[in-house]
Amino acid sequence: MKQLFVLFLLIAAIRSVSGADGNAVLEIKNAITKLGEKPNYSWISTPKSEGASANLQLGSTEGKTEKNGFTYFRLTVGQNTVEAAFKGAKSAIKTENDWEPSQALQGDRAWVARRLTAFKAPVAEAEDLLAKVQGLRKEIGNVYAGDLSQSGVKELLSMRTRDGQNSMPTGAKGWAKFWVRDNMLVRYQYNVQGKLMGQNQQESDINRTTTVEIKDVGSTTVQLPDEAKKKL
Repeated sequence: MKQLFVLFLLIAAIRSVSGADGNAVLEIKNAITKLGEKPNYSWISTPKSEGASANLQLGSTEGKTEKNGFTYFRLTVGQNTVEAAFKGAKSAIKTENDWEPSQALQGDRAWVARRLTAFKAPVAEAEDLLAKVQGLRKEIGNVYAGDLSQSGVKELLSMRTRDGQNSMPTGAKGWAKFWVRDNMLVRYQYNVQGKLMGQNQQESDINRTTTVEIKDVGSTTVQLPDEAKKKL
């Protein structure tokens, strides 16, 4: 009995030092899986930049998705709105005149197609984010948190330029949080910080926090124009 008690104290001490919760990763994986099993859901993703990067502020992204069906999102960039739709590996974007397959975009608009190929709906994005987290632990309530690996932050920070090249960040760091309700993922948030070299060879500081809220689970309907469906 004494040996068992000592072992218990040793395990508790290790967890206290490392800050890691052995069950946390599995619990979040299951929470993400449960969301992915639902027939549909909506979400809103809101980025917020601080400090010198505040002038790079992007608007929110609102999206809807159906299991094995269509996914639609609308992104606000300044005074402009970008609409895109997906089904499987196919994607389409609304241009000034009509909906077009994203792979058909050429010239100055080819970079938009590359951005769309990197798009991930919340279930896939949360899975990818979880894989980048180190020392995930359960905090007060049903909130789980951990630091992002440096390689993970670099991947999230890397800027896709118009010529398809990546600007690799320095001083990368960040964190992630996940919220669970009824054993299902309902919210996640991540912060990335670092320095990026811009196209004008000037270094800029990035400090961006993105919050994704899941809503209307099971009651979402994705309604696309016929023009968009024909391209998917």
